[in-house]
Parts: sequence; C-alpha cells; structure tokens
Amino acid sequence: MNDFNLLITTSRGNEAQVCSEMWYLLGEAGDNAPTVDKTGISGVVAARTSLPTSIAIDRLRTILSEQPSEFRYTLRVIPIQKVVTSNVSSIKEAARDVATKINEGETFRITVEKRHTSISRKELVEAVASVVKNKVNLTNPDKIIVIEVVGKHTGISVLSPPEILSIPKERNY
Repeated sequence: MNDFNLLITTSRGNEAQVCSEMWYLLGEAGDNAPTVDKTGISGVVAARTSLPTSIAIDRLRTILSEQPSEFRYTLRVIPIQKVVTSNVSSIKEAARDVATKINEGETFRITVEKRHTSISRKELVEAVASVVKNKVNLTNPDKIIVIEVVGKHTGISVLSPPEILSIPKERNY
C-alpha cells in the first residue's frame, strides 16, 4: 500500500491480528470502509482512513479510554500527511511542504524510523533540518517532524506530540 495515511506498529508476528483489530476499530471510529494492509515489514501495518487523521486518532483514543481491552495488538498509530518514494531528495521536498505547519516561534525535533532502507538516519535528519528555520528542541518540542521509512515508501508528518497515539503510554495514565 503506497497511499496510506496511518501507520500502525505492533509486535513482530502480529501483523495479521493488528490488521483485523485496526479495521474493526476504525469502523467503530466511524470509517465505514477503511483499508488496512501489511507492509511486508515485521511489526508495521499501513492503513487508509476516510476520516481526517486527527479525528481518527481522537476517536481511537476515546475507544481506548472506554474499552482498553479492544486494543490487544496495536502499539502506536501515527498519522501520515504525505507519502513519497524513499529517497533523500523526495523526503526533503515533502518535509519542506509539511514544515509549513510549524508556526513561527514553535520548536521542533525530527524523529526518524527507518526500515528496509540503506538511507542513513544522519543524511535524512540533515536534509530535513536544512529546510526548517525554526529552533530545535529535542526534549519538549512544539512539533515533531515524523519520518517513517517503510521500504520503498516514506510517510512524513508534522505533528504535535499528542497527535501520535501510543497505546502503552496512554494505558499508563
């Protein structure tokens, strides 16, 4: 799947279970026809929801707070704003586009998760950082530039920390 707007992580070997779980949960969240599929990479599943991703995350968070047992396999749900081919120039251009969501005076950090690629983390961080003029804050940023390299495709987003749904963290609150 190269047209995803959510990336879901799970434990290795639970990809089929998390596909079913997320298909059901997105349906419960109000999407009557979500697409959820394996990426071919252990522990990573891609989804396409017709809901705005912020609404999908909010509704999934509500389900988690009211019925935590519904989340048996899902670890994280990450909204993706743009999907590009996994090469440094495409990722840099996409980062330039989504970086407009970082307002003047806001701080940022870059988070890179890379799977099945030879592109170096350092090369990605340097390329993306070169197109953002805001100050960096590694511990408490206003925005996170998320770069999720999944083989031939890379998902990129600019998110505030609460926009990423982390099931283990939320359960501990």
